[in-house]
Amino acid sequence: MVKPERPPQTELDKAALVTYVDDPKRRYVFHSGEAFRYERLPVGTRVIHPPPPLPPLQDVDGAIEHALEHPLDSDPLSARLRPGMKVTIAFDDLSLPLPPMRAPDLRGRIIEKVLEKLAAKGVDDVQIVAALGLHRPMTPGELRHAVGPRVFKAFWPHRLYNHDAEDKENFVQVGATPHGETVAMPKRIVDSDLLIYVNLNLAAMDGGVKAVPTGLTNYATLRHHHNVHTLLHSNSLMDPPRSALHDACSRMSALIERHVNVFKIETTLNTNTFPAILRHLQKPEWDWAPWERAVFQSNKAFLGVAPFELRRRIFHSIRAPYGLTGIAAGATGPVHEHTMANLLRQQAVPVQGQADVLLLGVPYLMPYNVNSILNPVLFHCLVLGYLFNLYRGKPLVRKGGVVIATHPLEARFHKTHHPSYIEFYERVLAQTHDQKAIEQGFEAEFAANPRYLEQYRHGYAFHGVHPFYAWYWAAHGQDHVGKVIVVGARDKQAADRLGYSTAKSLPEALEMAQSVTGPDPKLTYLHLPPIFLCDVT
Repeated sequence: MVKPERPPQTELDKAALVTYVDDPKRRYVFHSGEAFRYERLPVGTRVIHPPPPLPPLQDVDGAIEHALEHPLDSDPLSARLRPGMKVTIAFDDLSLPLPPMRAPDLRGRIIEKVLEKLAAKGVDDVQIVAALGLHRPMTPGELRHAVGPRVFKAFWPHRLYNHDAEDKENFVQVGATPHGETVAMPKRIVDSDLLIYVNLNLAAMDGGVKAVPTGLTNYATLRHHHNVHTLLHSNSLMDPPRSALHDACSRMSALIERHVNVFKIETTLNTNTFPAILRHLQKPEWDWAPWERAVFQSNKAFLGVAPFELRRRIFHSIRAPYGLTGIAAGATGPVHEHTMANLLRQQAVPVQGQADVLLLGVPYLMPYNVNSILNPVLFHCLVLGYLFNLYRGKPLVRKGGVVIATHPLEARFHKTHHPSYIEFYERVLAQTHDQKAIEQGFEAEFAANPRYLEQYRHGYAFHGVHPFYAWYWAAHGQDHVGKVIVVGARDKQAADRLGYSTAKSLPEALEMAQSVTGPDPKLTYLHLPPIFLCDVT
């Protein structure tokens, strides 16, 4: 292996993040749910490491102020305000960032600054909404963490609340795009003189034209872009120009902004994902200090024997010390261009050529199981929907190739958060894996199920249709990959239900993969988290 002399910090240094195994005794960390594996890799395996964190902006409050008063293609926020206005502030829900940010959350800092400006201009008709889309409602504690204790105390529960996509009495039709995509939104949003939307951007699929048509609409609107056809033809969810999802959201966003005055605020974070005691997990193994090796071995041993619920609580208590790398405000298009440039400056790693076999250490967390459980349907969504799609250009694994994922896959479900997932897993997947058959045969039934609607509206459950979207999100990966092998799965029946194979060890999985790839396959290990993107040529 070629060992970098120092952690790469510049664009030119990113080539050093791609290394090749030349020592068969060297071990690499693989995340495996709420535990770790420490694996040897065959000589010649390509290993792609995450970029180290960029230096954060030191004056966060100053950066927020500058963005609000020097927006892109827009008048300053203070110049757009007047007494008697009706203003709604929307913010991204807890599905981002991953892991959650340690306090104070950046969303809360931005919202506080916006509220100061609104108060200074005599604007007192203000409401704050968590833009959930069809995600589960946030609990009071989760909302408090996102907006901060002062905003929570002043606005909860009547002027700070979760978006309710099934509040039909308070929804209005905005119109239809030239493609016939109808758009409905809450009456409060449409009647507002100004909608201020606060984004946290952790991946290229976030923010921009996708934010409002996803977070502040209903099922009838979302189904125009969250469907099998759209997601199957999104060549990379991380490469918006090549995504049918992006095209549909662009049309709907343009329609919305003809009726709603939108002021966007978007932010980018660095890759500083783990607190100090776990910071070795975001560094190459050869850069670990002796004490970090000792910490890792101790944690690995403990997690190997600890009961699941204890391990789950430990991992979900992690709060990331992200640093702000950029913020922009103003019009949707220019703001998101600024955001993407900053995001790629941190995350994009140049990679040449595809692999026959892609190796993934699957962590405990994805957007739909924060403070919850990674059930088998979400595991499928994470592996073939999110991790597979961490590329631009072309996938890291060739068409018909193999994905090997480490995870103790089990049929565990959070009954409060994911009730419709249980029926989807037990009834729908028992009959078919075919995306179109699932969409045509079952989706409408789940979307209208009164029990699931009640649990979404008055509990903390994902909308009844959400497991379908999780399954569709993996449509492109499912179509592209020839075989998925799960190393360490404890429930073979769960793997069978997903259409996956299982192996007890990584060497066994690599041997199984050769039945698809032939002898001497090209191997690539995508060493994450932290989250990053590969520019594959």
